[in-house]
Amino acid sequence: MIRKDRLTPAQRSYCMSRVRGRDTDLERALRGALHKAGVRFRKHVAKLPGRPDAVFQKEKVAVFIDGDFWHGYRYPCWRRGLSPFWRTKIETNRNRDRRNFRRLHNSGWTVVRIWQHQIEADLELCTARVLRALDA
Repeated sequence: MIRKDRLTPAQRSYCMSRVRGRDTDLERALRGALHKAGVRFRKHVAKLPGRPDAVFQKEKVAVFIDGDFWHGYRYPCWRRGLSPFWRTKIETNRNRDRRNFRRLHNSGWTVVRIWQHQIEADLELCTARVLRALDA
């Protein structure tokens, strides 16, 4: 069943314009935890595919922090409830993510993907995942 949007197109446009693509609360939380752990990194390196949220150049580790909705966490389970516009949008994001991860991996990079719900549930565990990738 496809749900009808309860907002007018102008209201939806305004709401969507407020959604930030970088320096989100989740990114700042994880970056702060990594800083406390004593590691340094670069943010949003445009020269790398996908513009990772945190980049450890020397160790060749790229960290992506992905929103559950925008990047389609467990997407096959809930895609039927979306309008064609959102289905196309999320599928395009997922395809781009796969393409970028593959390009990074083929260039010798380790890619760490952390989902929104993982950071919200256990920031320390997410920080530990990144630190393990750096040690590997």
